[in-house]
Amino acid sequence: MKRRSLLAAGLGGAAALGWPRPGRSQSKPFDGMVLHLASVNDQYSPGLKALSARFKQETGITVLVDILGYGELQTKITTDYVGHTKGYDLATTDNVWAPQFAEAGYTVPLNDWMKRDAEAMKLDDIYPVLFTALGNYKGKQVAFPLAGYANVLAYRKDLYATARLQPPQTMQDLVANAYKLTDKSRNQYGWVANGQKGAACAQDWMQYLAEIGGVLVAKDQPTLDAPLNIQSLQTYKDLFQKAAPPGAVNWDWDGREASFRSGLAANMQTWSVGALGYFDPAQSKVTDSAALMVTPTAAGMKPRYGIGGWGIAINADIEDQRKQAAWTYIKWITSPEIHIALNQLNACSFLRRSELQDASLNRKYPFLPVIDESFTHGDADFRPRVPQYPEIQDILGTAVNSALVGAMTPAAALAAAQTQALRYF
Repeated sequence: MKRRSLLAAGLGGAAALGWPRPGRSQSKPFDGMVLHLASVNDQYSPGLKALSARFKQETGITVLVDILGYGELQTKITTDYVGHTKGYDLATTDNVWAPQFAEAGYTVPLNDWMKRDAEAMKLDDIYPVLFTALGNYKGKQVAFPLAGYANVLAYRKDLYATARLQPPQTMQDLVANAYKLTDKSRNQYGWVANGQKGAACAQDWMQYLAEIGGVLVAKDQPTLDAPLNIQSLQTYKDLFQKAAPPGAVNWDWDGREASFRSGLAANMQTWSVGALGYFDPAQSKVTDSAALMVTPTAAGMKPRYGIGGWGIAINADIEDQRKQAAWTYIKWITSPEIHIALNQLNACSFLRRSELQDASLNRKYPFLPVIDESFTHGDADFRPRVPQYPEIQDILGTAVNSALVGAMTPAAALAAAQTQALRYF
């Protein structure tokens, strides 16, 4: 599904497109234009909608934000791209979609615009790993970083202190502590993760696997049933059976997060975007005892801090002037001032070093040093960055859950998954 190459005019400045046109001022060359943005329903999305009025005031461009669930967003924008229907000018994009979008030509490559506007946009203030993780594939920037998340460990410092345990330095420590901190008679569990069939359990297991050195794709071939992967899934299954709250095999992100906020779980690997809620008395019972730290890795391994989040991309099908207006929006929403304003609206989504050093944001988000460390030493290839990622995730979403619920052994589940994955390579 290769698309036509972008015309040179598509990467030119406003003047090359004939802007400004009669009736439009130099300061507002796109005055009156309406752009449609498809956004995932995540913590930053209400802020995008709230800030759209300010953007219109400053530029004359109306941005209509359509907030969608993860699956609905993926389906709608893919249908839009494949059908060339131009329903959306802009879309937030999951970091794992970049390889597929790059190869299919769904979105505008932004490299030339970024080079042209680098100084004005203060691109050197953005953590380099976020460019790679949130929209780059083989040098082609098909989405611009919008909302960076760090994979972190949330833990209960009170339970650790009572048990006279130190926060885990290695993954082996975390597993051992999970068992030690489980006391079912007190409704206290040492571990929680996503177990629900589908993307939820696939993604949580993939982050655990990466932190012990497992590999899912090597030399452009799937390695889902490698010995270390089977061993890790067995350990993962044991944790669910012995250290996780009842019903966790059916939980997705909402259930997992709620269990930690309610005080059920002592340890939870999670994305930093949800961390603000742990310290909010309206949502959390652990406001005084919750803490965050960088994720541990296996003993002897170089730290592998997972990076996730969302980019924002421009539909390659839309007219050139709409592309220019969409780029104007991207520059604005990711600018230092506006991105801080977005985070003041509880986005908990970060891009810039200056943001993580901002005094007002540090008062609001006391865990920013943990995110800074994760972004500084982050791993953009935390999950396999290949065009076949959606298929791999779907396959593992069934295989991992099958092992967790006991329908198949970990070895059998991953062997079946490997057979399926080979069809896509």
